[in-house]
Amino acid sequence: MDCHHRDADHHQHHEQDIEQGGQRFDAAQAVGKVPVDLTVDAWQVDLLSISAHKLYGPKGIGALYVRGGPRAHALEPLQYGGGQERGLRSGTTNVPGIVGFGEACRICSVELEQESVRIADLRDQFEQALLISIPGLRINAREASRLPNTSSLIFPGLDADVLLLNLPEVMMGTGSACSSGALEPSHVLMAMGLDRSDATCTVRASLGRFTTLEQVKRAYALILDAISVLKASA
Repeated sequence: MDCHHRDADHHQHHEQDIEQGGQRFDAAQAVGKVPVDLTVDAWQVDLLSISAHKLYGPKGIGALYVRGGPRAHALEPLQYGGGQERGLRSGTTNVPGIVGFGEACRICSVELEQESVRIADLRDQFEQALLISIPGLRINAREASRLPNTSSLIFPGLDADVLLLNLPEVMMGTGSACSSGALEPSHVLMAMGLDRSDATCTVRASLGRFTTLEQVKRAYALILDAISVLKASA
């Protein structure tokens, strides 16, 4: 397995990979949360990218897995120079970032199994409490094999942006982190079959290594309070 460290340029590589026929998988949200084994062919990916900050490593560092080595696919460097990273990404190697990334991966490998169960349990408690208290609430992909830490919730009749504006103490989003700030509904939700109305009522909540049951209960209570305020003012 060949891995090359890379920076935020990976989004440009993504478009390049598609044009050149390679199948690239953005595993930023998967690594550190679910098992990822590239020694077998189960995933059938040619290229797989990872971001350190998504698994509690330093920002500005990541890795690119290339099946068969860097010459197996026609990857064109985005910049040229000293020939570092086997010519794929020239520039002074970010040694502190690489070391921090490696340590973050080591910690995840030790804690992954136990931590994923703990976080999934917190998420399930959060979702169940909301389902009981909010008529019509729906959970996107509830029965699917999904990440243990993420919950995508449809609050019927409530604009997601308006709801979040009334939740200043709770950090949630209306789409993926990559598309935050976009004015249109999440293209991923639309591709999943949601209509525009449901997509604009969808909020994404993510739990993490340091999330506690007390915080989950607090978020649940604040959401109910915000909905009550919005309904009273409607």
